[in-house]
Amino acid sequence: MADLRNPAIILHSPQLGENIGAAARVMRNFGLTDLRLVAPRDGWPNPAAETMSAGAFDAGVTVSVHETLQEALEGIAWLAAATARLRGIEKRVGDAAAAARTAHERMGTGQSAIMFGAEKSGLPNDAVAVADYLMTYPVDPEFKSLNLAQAVCVFCAEWGKVTLGPRGDEGDHKAGLGEPAPRDELYRMFEHFEDELEKAGYFFPPEKTPLMKDNLRAALIRADWTQQEVQTFRGAIKALALGRGKARVVRDD
Repeated sequence: MADLRNPAIILHSPQLGENIGAAARVMRNFGLTDLRLVAPRDGWPNPAAETMSAGAFDAGVTVSVHETLQEALEGIAWLAAATARLRGIEKRVGDAAAAARTAHERMGTGQSAIMFGAEKSGLPNDAVAVADYLMTYPVDPEFKSLNLAQAVCVFCAEWGKVTLGPRGDEGDHKAGLGEPAPRDELYRMFEHFEDELEKAGYFFPPEKTPLMKDNLRAALIRADWTQQEVQTFRGAIKALALGRGKARVVRDD
């Protein structure tokens, strides 16, 4: 069973089984065991992955396969996206070392995840939009060709540096704040909010709707929501939808 105190590694639409296996191998080297695949091109299980893993799957790396990113993010409270481009979406940005430190600091406050995109295309914009943090590597701008498994290795090595000291199993709760909201609850909140905006005619013109939703989600995700805050915000959405003075709203909080 994967150690849910440690970050999950999410591979979004990976193409080559060899890269999946190599990523699992380097994960196990640095104590990471939760590998999540979103729509792997060649399906799962994959013999090529087994060969490249050097026994990592038998040594504790668990693999879960998901049709959508939303499913893969169940239980995740903090998400970093590995990307070479900033995408024009306002996010906190840093390197692998900073991402590893943040994930370590959040141990005990909900599981973190580090997300990597497909070999050829990287991460889609809608995946980047729901990340808390953009993780970039200081590669030579004239040669940015970094293999998927190599990209995973860079983060895992930084994670290993952080965990050589005290593991911090208890984590550091922010004073006065409740439990972080898992990603599945955030997705439901986003969908609830966007549905009411759609009914109100907010998304116009239609062709800009995907970008508008991505920007809204990117702005909301920076709030580092707790479960209580999600419930309160959804109650506020219900109140606005019902209309002032038309009905009394039963609050969720």
